[in-house]
Amino acid sequence: MLEKIFKLKQNNTTVKTELVAGITTFMTMAYILAVNPSILGDAGMNPTAVLLATALASFIGTACMALMANMPFALSAGMGLNAYLAYTVVLGMGYSWQFALLAVFAEGLIFIVLSLTNVREAIFNAIPLTLKRGVSVGIGLFIAFIGLQNAGLAVDASTLVTITDFTENFNTSGICALLAVIGLLFTAVLHICKVKGAILLGIVGTWVLGILCQLIGLYIPTPEAGYYSLIPSAFISADFSSLKETFGQCFRVDWSSIRALDFFVVIFAFLFVDLFDTLGTLIGVATKANMLDEKGRLPNIKQALLADAIGTSAGAVLGTSTVTTFVESASGVAAGGRTGLTAMVTGLLFLLSMLFAPLFTTIPSFATAPALIMVGFLMVSSVTQIRFDDDNLTEAIPAYIAIIAMPLFYSISEGISLGIISYVVLNLCTGKAKKVTPLMYILAILFVLKYIFL
Repeated sequence: MLEKIFKLKQNNTTVKTELVAGITTFMTMAYILAVNPSILGDAGMNPTAVLLATALASFIGTACMALMANMPFALSAGMGLNAYLAYTVVLGMGYSWQFALLAVFAEGLIFIVLSLTNVREAIFNAIPLTLKRGVSVGIGLFIAFIGLQNAGLAVDASTLVTITDFTENFNTSGICALLAVIGLLFTAVLHICKVKGAILLGIVGTWVLGILCQLIGLYIPTPEAGYYSLIPSAFISADFSSLKETFGQCFRVDWSSIRALDFFVVIFAFLFVDLFDTLGTLIGVATKANMLDEKGRLPNIKQALLADAIGTSAGAVLGTSTVTTFVESASGVAAGGRTGLTAMVTGLLFLLSMLFAPLFTTIPSFATAPALIMVGFLMVSSVTQIRFDDDNLTEAIPAYIAIIAMPLFYSISEGISLGIISYVVLNLCTGKAKKVTPLMYILAILFVLKYIFL
């Protein structure tokens, strides 16, 4: 049955490999179940309700991805988009979180239409293959940077960022950073030795090592500083009643206090970031998994984008911010995932996480950080497929700009927009305008207008 649905042999994979890949993807994404309630809680939403809504929406979106597109990509509430909802729309503009969820719902409906009419697919196919490879490398660096931050290894400084001082607050931030380094080396050794499920074993091994450090007193839980016990206090909770506090609330909006222009601006902002974050993730992860065809196109991309749009609309109704394809899907791909079975396993684990929320949310960020850093390494390897000789500079330089923009500007969409703008400008100014498709001109103009007016 699984063979018939997911075509495992055709994709050179096995049930065991897909299961490990699905679990690995979930483990690297599980942090969203703790982070999203925290961020949306600042907007006045019930954190427990947000956690349940996030888990349900993740299951719906990821299951759609598995069954409709047969791809190993998982979906959940997007980082950055949740912060925009909480800190810009609600706390900044003064609107209610119900209004923000309505904008997310509207965005999802628009994306469903765009996906059915091939607009999003056309945008994906219009981006040159070299630029797609640059996006893959940029996402790899971005993931690695997120991992370094989650581990507490990269911290704020007068130079914007620097390595942490391990000796300062050793029993909290110091030991966590040290454990992340040990976990990274452990994961790397497993990967070099070609151990199956190396990334997943790295996460679990680092977590177990952290528990041992807590038991012997090297790690001291300090909740007021954000360092909690690594030992689960509970394993199961079956109380889902709080979900009613967010379910359907996007339709309960006081329209009399809403300015039409603001509403459309908010919708456009959600649309823009979600569109290009999703496209960037699909490009980057699919490139690394060798899922693109000879023309650089991704089979079944329409179904993948439609699954993303359905997840967003469902998430808004349930009570969570924009659901998007997660860049952490690369961890499952790196573990061997190639079909929708990987995604389905991840989706089912999100569903189960509603019961085991106390367990999954105990996984510390320093334990998942090594996985993200290793995935970054695996994705950066795509840089070898970019030609940097003189005949290809009008493609190589935009790819380079996209690569450095993603981690330094902390945004996948910024990397894509700057890469596209530079690609059009360089080819136009060097007499190679025929290489640029009409859609690339349109995208470049839209990106320029975005920087001027948004």
